[in-house]
Amino acid sequence: MKNCQKKKLTPIPKLTKKTQTVFNAWVRNRDAEIGCVSCSGSVDHAGHYFNVGQFNGLRFTPENCHGQCVKCNLFLSGNLIRYRQGLIARYGEQYVTDLEAMGEGPRPYKWTRTELDQIIQTFTIKKK
Repeated sequence: MKNCQKKKLTPIPKLTKKTQTVFNAWVRNRDAEIGCVSCSGSVDHAGHYFNVGQFNGLRFTPENCHGQCVKCNLFLSGNLIRYRQGLIARYGEQYVTDLEAMGEGPRPYKWTRTELDQIIQTFTIKKK
């Protein structure tokens, strides 16, 4: 008789953390040359315009996440006024208007295993 053990699935919280790691690395790589969205400093973090705690559905949305320095992201809590100004300078007013409309959508959001696997695959390929 064959040993038919089921393959253990990665728990959703652990998979979410892995997804965030892959996504953040892609954001930092994408924005490394243009600098912190808020102050043009070095890109050390991937900072979200709409925070992950309240806007989980926008967590892995590239339009909502940009390279930030440690000071702006951590010590200035995202430096959101300058973040918004930086987005307008880079992409224009319509970009920010569209992004802010996304923030008006339904929340909270519960990510599925399939979605997280797809995001990992997409941003791993994009980073290369």
